[in-house]
Amino acid sequence: MTETATKSALLRVERLHGWYGESHVLHGVDFEVNTGEVVTLLGRNGAGKTSTLLAIMGMLPRREGSVRFGETETIAMQSRHIARLGIAICPEERGIFSSLNVDENLMLPPRIADGGLSVERIFDLFPNLKERRRSQGTKLSGGEQQMLAIARILRTGSRLLLLDEPTEGLAPVIVQHIGRTIQKLKKEGFTIVLVEQNFRFAASVADRHYVVEQGRVIDMIQNADLDANTGKLQAYLGV
Repeated sequence: MTETATKSALLRVERLHGWYGESHVLHGVDFEVNTGEVVTLLGRNGAGKTSTLLAIMGMLPRREGSVRFGETETIAMQSRHIARLGIAICPEERGIFSSLNVDENLMLPPRIADGGLSVERIFDLFPNLKERRRSQGTKLSGGEQQMLAIARILRTGSRLLLLDEPTEGLAPVIVQHIGRTIQKLKKEGFTIVLVEQNFRFAASVADRHYVVEQGRVIDMIQNADLDANTGKLQAYLGV
């Protein structure tokens, strides 16, 4: 249990281990996220950040430990059942179908709960997508594909969003747009776990930061204390 443990945590991960075949990649991950928080997982490449998101979604071949969403233990559940609880993942590779246009990509995931954003509200958040709604996936820029990947999970009614490297490879102006969108989603009550390597971007949107190293969480830093811990964080991240 983390030092910030509360009975009201929306997501509580304890002693989480994960494997790809014989490769043991998660070694007892512990962290939690409260309702309405934005929390980042920071760490170097290969630290286990993405594997942690996949394990939460039940998408690792093997996992052990405890992953509780609200009052529900999900460690033995299949990923499709976890998704129906109200958890959605936006993978780093984005998963946009190149042969489908923006509207068709947007409408692919089923609604799993009330409260998903309407198409009109999504286009308010991402006006670029409204302008490109008839464009095929192959015609979209990297930034537009990332916007579409996030927009697609907002329709579903999921309240916990797992975002894997949403700013990777994007122009600064698009990174700023993604940051503003995350801030708006937080104000609307969404809970977000964000995998990031750019801690300056993370600092602009997050409440707390968990540092992941060699498949376990080794530290937690409150965003308000980030300036006082910059040197330590840079050492963790090798920057």
